[in-house]
Amino acid sequence: MNIFKYMFNKHFLLLAVTVVFTASCTETKSDEEKDDMVEAPDTVKTGILNVGGQLFSVPSPIQTALLIQKSGITYDKSVLSVSNKVNSYSTDFTRALNLGIYGADLGYVSLYNQTQDALGYLAALKQLTDKLGISAAFDSATMDRIKNNITNKDSMMVLVGIAYRGSDAYLKENQRTDISSLILTGGWLESMHFSLAAYKVKSTDGIRFRIAEQKQALGSIIKILATYSTPEIVDLTAALTDLAKVYEGIQFKYNFVEPVTDTTKKLTYVNSTTEVIVTDEQLKQIAEKLEQIRTKIVS
Repeated sequence: MNIFKYMFNKHFLLLAVTVVFTASCTETKSDEEKDDMVEAPDTVKTGILNVGGQLFSVPSPIQTALLIQKSGITYDKSVLSVSNKVNSYSTDFTRALNLGIYGADLGYVSLYNQTQDALGYLAALKQLTDKLGISAAFDSATMDRIKNNITNKDSMMVLVGIAYRGSDAYLKENQRTDISSLILTGGWLESMHFSLAAYKVKSTDGIRFRIAEQKQALGSIIKILATYSTPEIVDLTAALTDLAKVYEGIQFKYNFVEPVTDTTKKLTYVNSTTEVIVTDEQLKQIAEKLEQIRTKIVS
């Protein structure tokens, strides 16, 4: 049995977000450009998802896309959901899930500076938000600002991240947390899809670890969705629970190492690690079950 063990610094283990995206810091711009820019507040970069008074940590799709890009894997349009299928999604359930999927796709194409593809996903996002009744977050002014910054991936992700946060806030204020939760789930599914596709191309330790560590995030998503009783969400929760059974066999072991403090620089370095044990067979089963779920959603 091929057992994989990977050591990873604890403070890099998980970056939680309240919306589908986490936004990168903006670059320094000229005075003329600054008028059309939005600085990313800390709440956009990181946070904890609060659903029904419970706190959940779910990694951001953009962090997965960054990992894939940094692994040296080239842009692959074939891993994305087709943006021109947006009109085939006729229920709020499928629209919300695919809004999350398209959001992750937009982050992916933006990181690779694929401007034309980004415009296609922006148009799809606009259509879905209109049909879901949350178009205020993606109004004409916001869309114009995003388009004006489409060649600057950092700036665009800041603006899109803020728009998603606005959508999330609106949905919660209007007691439509089921839609918000489905958007989150769609984003998570697509980021997992990215990771699994990337691992087939280049089997790096970092990507393998990213797939394995989703055990905690999947558990959080299942708990969120389990609070809703509509038949479609119940079926989705059951499928994700079946996926979680594979993850049950993945083991995590925390290894404490005394932190080191540099008094001169006034910095403390966290040296503790987390060991993950996952087999090739487990990864194969995860890929098969996740692709079944995603295919049903995007078809």
